[in-house]
Amino acid sequence: MYRFVLTRQWVCLTLVTLALIPAMIRLGFWQYHRHEHRIAQNQLIETNLRAQPVPMTEVTSPGHRVPRADFWRTVTATGTYDAAHEVVVRMRTDNDDKVGFHVLTPLVLGDGRVALVNRGWVPGGDDPRAYPPVSAPPAGEVTVTGRLKADETSGGSGIKDRKGLPDRQVMLINSEQQAQYLGRPVLGGYLELDQPAPPEGGPEPVAEPDHDSIGPHMAYAVQWWLFAAAVPVGWVILVRREKHDREEAAAAADALEQEPATA
Repeated sequence: MYRFVLTRQWVCLTLVTLALIPAMIRLGFWQYHRHEHRIAQNQLIETNLRAQPVPMTEVTSPGHRVPRADFWRTVTATGTYDAAHEVVVRMRTDNDDKVGFHVLTPLVLGDGRVALVNRGWVPGGDDPRAYPPVSAPPAGEVTVTGRLKADETSGGSGIKDRKGLPDRQVMLINSEQQAQYLGRPVLGGYLELDQPAPPEGGPEPVAEPDHDSIGPHMAYAVQWWLFAAAVPVGWVILVRREKHDREEAAAAADALEQEPATA
């Protein structure tokens, strides 16, 4: 009755079905783990953003690699801006996805070390190789507050650190590269400026990272698991339909063979 499932066509279909089920289950768990990762990241961002500010020098130092647990931690730094060695970071977008530059200004601390401060976004001009108009940072000693970020690398950011860029333009925010450029020790990572707010016409502050939405990953996980459950059900339906079609064909063949004898 079901011997047709041993034919080459049905054996191949069955093998494909058996391969799809674990693949879809695995894809579902992959999306589920991404959902869990997003929730954990949201909790980390929320905790670090709302934590009491601490001096940047307490959580990082020259050559220090900022660990994930300190990402977006609220830190402060007091020093004097070195506008002469300010650089801009290419291919950065604002809150409306317009492409421009981030303004990276060294803040010289009282002990001579430097904290890198990302003062925000400015639009690019018609010539991307020209240095954009950037308002000067405040003069004199200032205290800034912002979010601690890790050094960018070409592997982690997906942006290649190109050579031969125009003067005072970089692709990545990297403390080691800036230490070579400045000839001073630079604290690992950088500060994404939050306070004080820039004056009118100054760089547009970088927005806080999104830590409210959880994304569609859980829905995708459920979809994959439903697909995995539907595959064997579909296989059974196809088998039963094939059996029914074969029985009808066999009955029709029998009827044709009996017609001459009846006549």
